[in-house]
Amino acid sequence: MRVKICGVRCFADLQVVLSAGVDGVGFILGARHRTEDEVSPQRAAELVAALPPFVSSVMVTHLQEAAPIVALALRVRPTTLQLHNAIPAGEIQDLRTALPGTKLIQAIHVVNENAIAEAAALEPLVDALLLDSRTADRIGGTGQTHDWSISRRIVEACGKPVILAGGLTPANLASALAAVRPAGVDVNSGVENAAGEKDPDRVRAFLRLCRAHQLSALG
Repeated sequence: MRVKICGVRCFADLQVVLSAGVDGVGFILGARHRTEDEVSPQRAAELVAALPPFVSSVMVTHLQEAAPIVALALRVRPTTLQLHNAIPAGEIQDLRTALPGTKLIQAIHVVNENAIAEAAALEPLVDALLLDSRTADRIGGTGQTHDWSISRRIVEACGKPVILAGGLTPANLASALAAVRPAGVDVNSGVENAAGEKDPDRVRAFLRLCRAHQLSALG
């Protein structure tokens, strides 16, 4: 069970999530939809450089063309790119060519059962899929869950790791893990306080639940 906490904007938030034992940290750049968590390339590069060994850095972007994504990635130097929106297969291949050591995650918005076919089509192009919720103005960080039964069907059909996102909190995480059985989870607003800062108690509670689930699965 891998755990990514997304929307980290400052060193205080970074220290909170690292202290809790997170596996991956997400930084949002190139936003084209509503988000309060976008950071500048310079700030993202500083935060990535501060990560210790064995903690992955994930550059989350809404951009849809390879060239500007590559330009950002070369400045930030993340280990992983998380792609949103309908990026053409040719652009994904261009990312592979330009950034051969960088892992690719493609977000799928689970609005209805069409997500199953979308996941099947995109799976061969990337290293992992991320199942998220969306609203009219947000393609991530919605604070809303989606139909976990559809997500479970994608997990069962997919040969690549599948990460569950969308409205996860310490209160509903156990139910989500039991329903979907993902390879990893991704959380943003579900571990924040009213000011939009990562809350130490909520972050620790979220990580504890993930580790407990992992131990239970091992028997």
